[in-house]
Amino acid sequence: QAEVLWFINIYTISLAALLLPLGAMGDRWGRRPVLLAGLLVFGTASAAAGLATSSEIMLAARFLSGAGAAMIMPVTLAVITSIFPDEERSKAIGVWTGVAGGGGILGMYLSAVLVDLASWRWLFVLPVVLVVAAVVIALRSIPNSRAASEHRFDAVGSLSSVVAAVGLVLFLHEGPARGWTAPATLLSLLVGVIAAVGFVAWELRRQAPLLDVRLFSERGLASGSVSLLTVFGVQAGIFVVLFPYFQAVLGWSGLRSTLALMPMALLMMSASGLAPQAAARIGSRTTMASGILLGGAGLVLMATFVSVDGGYLSILPGMLAMGLGMGLTMTPSTEAITTALPRERQGVASALNDVTREFGTALGVALLGAVLTSGYRGAIDSRLDKVPGDAADTAREGVANALAAADGAGPQEQTLIRAAQESFVDGWQQAMWAGAAVMAILFVYVLARGPQQRTQGGGGKSRDSNDVVADLRRLTEGNTSR
Repeated sequence: QAEVLWFINIYTISLAALLLPLGAMGDRWGRRPVLLAGLLVFGTASAAAGLATSSEIMLAARFLSGAGAAMIMPVTLAVITSIFPDEERSKAIGVWTGVAGGGGILGMYLSAVLVDLASWRWLFVLPVVLVVAAVVIALRSIPNSRAASEHRFDAVGSLSSVVAAVGLVLFLHEGPARGWTAPATLLSLLVGVIAAVGFVAWELRRQAPLLDVRLFSERGLASGSVSLLTVFGVQAGIFVVLFPYFQAVLGWSGLRSTLALMPMALLMMSASGLAPQAAARIGSRTTMASGILLGGAGLVLMATFVSVDGGYLSILPGMLAMGLGMGLTMTPSTEAITTALPRERQGVASALNDVTREFGTALGVALLGAVLTSGYRGAIDSRLDKVPGDAADTAREGVANALAAADGAGPQEQTLIRAAQESFVDGWQQAMWAGAAVMAILFVYVLARGPQQRTQGGGGKSRDSNDVVADLRRLTEGNTSR
């Protein structure tokens, strides 16, 4: 089990750590060459993982897969934001955001299909096929673009950002497993924080920094980053809760569980595509706030109506509201981040967007997962009075452990199963309410410090709310002078 977790975690750590440096390399050396190199690395590493005969080979392959993904992800968005004209940019970002958000859920479904029909090795064959198709499309369709720079590459900033990301992501991954106060966990946090502080101090001194941290004083970049961090954290935390509910409470297979996420994914993708039109009509800030409000309402619905006997329909309305809210929030948040940096720095802007998503995911899994676990363990104790001691101790570890222990509980088998399922629902409710509270705080923050309102004024020109105020002030001054 520990090895399997590391196969997953090493990919995330590699990806999060290398996004900023490799995004900057795409800006400097050309986005198409970096994209093609990333596809080659990712495809080769996926093939190696599928053929792996030892844990060491699998770990190395997963690390290289993360490195390849770190080349691919920022470049795909950077190409869109750097070549599309301003009037088409929002729509293109909406499509990218929808595919990036909903595509992850579709990928989980395809993975479940392959595992059910073949074996786990086929999980790594599919990426190779997709990489070949992507290389052909990239060679035919994607123009090369790069930023002319008179300054040296920020190697110190790159190294410190890598160390900071590794330390902080490792802290979030290891905390739930080892304990938040374990020496190794605290050491990871200390290294990550020191490296992050050093990164900020170095970037403030550089004439051509890897990432100009002063830009975070701009409300669009700050609010977009905070929104993506929070929304992806809540989404990842929800998935931590949903899959055990589908499998341990409803008794579904992995394939059916991933299929149950499809309505949410489809609505998320649709809303991401519609978000630019909404932002053009009511403004980016209002669109983001509306999405956050819908997402929070979805969490409240799932916390209120979930039950052991209610089944899938008891949580479906909340899932749909969450999908709609996420779609409306992600696109303007991503646009706020990418528009804060100039076109020649879109690789870094896109990498920042991706880093924010990865950190949000790790944070959400750790925190909401901890709330779920705490709620489950606090609820199950009072339900284990008649359950044999060994089975009761096993059941306290988690709902999956409880179901496994039920086979040896004798006449108390059904009692233990019911106790575990009801306790899981109690933990579910606590996690959902915690997520709703976080979304409420984000809603207030975006209303107060969200990006400047931009709607389509006369002639299709994008107008800022400050422009309207300035027009009114000039009109008033003109009338006064007369």
